[in-house]
Amino acid sequence: MIFDTLIAQIVARQAPICVGLDTAAEYLPHGAQGTAEEQAEAVFAFNKGILDAVCDLIPAVKVQIAYYEPLGAAGIRCFVRTCAYAKQLGLIVIADAKRNDIGATAAQYARAFLTPENGEKTTTSPDGSITGGLLCDLLTVNGYLGSDGILPFLSACKAQDRGIFVLVKTSNPSSGELQDLRLADGRSVYECMGDMVEAWGEESRGAYGYSRVGAVVGATYPEEAKALRRRLLHTFFLIPGYGAQGGNAEMLKNSFAAGGMGGIVNNSRGILCAYKKRGGTYIDAAREAVLEMKADLLSVLGEIHD
Repeated sequence: MIFDTLIAQIVARQAPICVGLDTAAEYLPHGAQGTAEEQAEAVFAFNKGILDAVCDLIPAVKVQIAYYEPLGAAGIRCFVRTCAYAKQLGLIVIADAKRNDIGATAAQYARAFLTPENGEKTTTSPDGSITGGLLCDLLTVNGYLGSDGILPFLSACKAQDRGIFVLVKTSNPSSGELQDLRLADGRSVYECMGDMVEAWGEESRGAYGYSRVGAVVGATYPEEAKALRRRLLHTFFLIPGYGAQGGNAEMLKNSFAAGGMGGIVNNSRGILCAYKKRGGTYIDAAREAVLEMKADLLSVLGEIHD
């Protein structure tokens, strides 16, 4: 099961770390100029450098599609190439697309991100051409349309041994405008969504006890994360908000279960832009930033074990 694979890699590397490739042009040392194709090529070269530098240290990457879409078709090709290259390096790939729809449309989103076209995996040739369909291991989805917006993804996950992360308590400052509201039964909206996530994954628990349906739980709300961790015993957390958004290891420890299990922490700008603070090459700075993050997390979580 996909989350078993992810957890095994986290334990082996002692690194509950996901590097976010939210690669904006201004993050590149010399920017990205020229045509859309030229900019996309510059972004891919940057991503490749990051991946080569950290692939032996981390289990997973998260590729945020919003940073690629402004470049049109060239940007989408860059997104696909980045995901394919990460897969070639043996990394778990999370497509951060936050897809949200119902019925047949949700099924098409699931097909696009989680189902190989004609049974083929995505591969890239040296000239950058792509064959096969996009195939990610995990996909972020928005469950606030209810069950009929999630069930098509669950079907694809079961058929393809893939997984999803459902937005539960997000890291942005205004998340509480909706997610903290109280329902008639006393639960908050985010607690209700968390309970739905736990139920959606009930029939797909793996060897470590976690299901195919994970939750996005921001590091910037530690008390809410603590309540959710106690509540969602079989749900694996994707934890954004570390670093540039203000989250630190002490804040996010509440997102983990005993033994440092049950979660992975995303860091994007803190790694992609590390060279701006540290100096030197962006490649060396990214590797140093990952090692520093690992030490920071382990100082709070201790050795990760089941």
